[in-house]
Amino acid sequence: MTDNSAVLGLFEATGVEVELMIVRADDLSALPVADRVLFAAAGEQVGDVERAETAWSNELVLHVIELKTNGPRQNLAGLAAALHRDVLEIESLLEPLGGQLLPSAMHPLFEPARETRLWPHEYGEVYAAYDRHFGARTHGFANVQSVHINLPFCSDEEFGRLHAAIRLVLPLLPALAASSPVVEGRLTQALDSRLLHYGSNQARFSSISGLIIPERAFTRESYQREILDVIAKDLASIDPEGLFEPEWVNSRGAIARFSRGSIEIRLLDTQECPTADVALVAATVALVQALCAERWTSSVEQRTLPEAALAHTLREAILRGGAAQIEDPAYLRCFGLGPGRKSLQDVWCHVIDELSPDVDGCRGALDVILREGTLAERLLRSIAGDCRPEHLERVFRELGVSLRKDTQFCP
Repeated sequence: MTDNSAVLGLFEATGVEVELMIVRADDLSALPVADRVLFAAAGEQVGDVERAETAWSNELVLHVIELKTNGPRQNLAGLAAALHRDVLEIESLLEPLGGQLLPSAMHPLFEPARETRLWPHEYGEVYAAYDRHFGARTHGFANVQSVHINLPFCSDEEFGRLHAAIRLVLPLLPALAASSPVVEGRLTQALDSRLLHYGSNQARFSSISGLIIPERAFTRESYQREILDVIAKDLASIDPEGLFEPEWVNSRGAIARFSRGSIEIRLLDTQECPTADVALVAATVALVQALCAERWTSSVEQRTLPEAALAHTLREAILRGGAAQIEDPAYLRCFGLGPGRKSLQDVWCHVIDELSPDVDGCRGALDVILREGTLAERLLRSIAGDCRPEHLERVFRELGVSLRKDTQFCP
């Protein structure tokens, strides 16, 4: 979202970002040409290209390109179609370079130490510094494609209400969005391997990621004191030039962007097509909005849940997706559910039924996920235990077809 989001209140707009990997069309290996794509689109070397409804931008590495809303968007209607048009246009620019786009959160055969090439243009010195201090040639930096949601707030009261709601939703997201069960040609025993790597990519300082679930900080002052000032203190030991801004280094699953008046949610894996990506955004936003409106419990009660308990549920969701279990009655009560063990699948089925009018245009895509499983589970069925490179390539070529046709992957 752009800086003018600071004047927007709760749920007056949404910003969406989708990261996709660029690969060679012949063997699906990483192709580091994001700068050439952006140059072809703009006629000069830039990091961003604005379209009518969307924009394209660079990321840390040259084999990833980001598609995003061109500023805050009042609603999600038509966004999947706009992103699909971008996919087709970018693929037309990649064709003479021997490339194509590849969806999902992690490339199943990518070798980061060998294949990573950092973005060398504007802000390249910051990326190079990241590499020096944190080692960016790893899966946690170079092979973690995700969908980000930006939601605005315009006051401290709105920030506290929004942050409280988002903290509760974060542990549920892998149960819908996991799409990364294979790393370097091996099944990882986790449905959302991206988040395993994301959570450890800056382990040098635990302050940067925390427990992924943000601390109970519900004012700007408390967030600054408990999170950003701690990060700043740690960074001072390695960054005398001040290249790293704590607000942008912060790698929790949801990040307060006070500079632009929004919170960015970062725990959704990229799916197989824009329709699926936007459906997950719609479900996430509808649930956050319901919590902010105190549909089932008060915001005061929502703020009592500690990050350690939420982080435990998140960890189970990363490993098991919708099969992960919740027993905490206080957490279940936040979603209008009574006591007793529930799976995350149960929670999402209940929530989506309750919020159906708010996700109406995306209900069909969500039903596919609830019925057929996360993309990770569908990939595992297609892989069927055969992790030979040639077989993984065949499966992920089918994902590429899903992206180009904007259809969900159902083996």
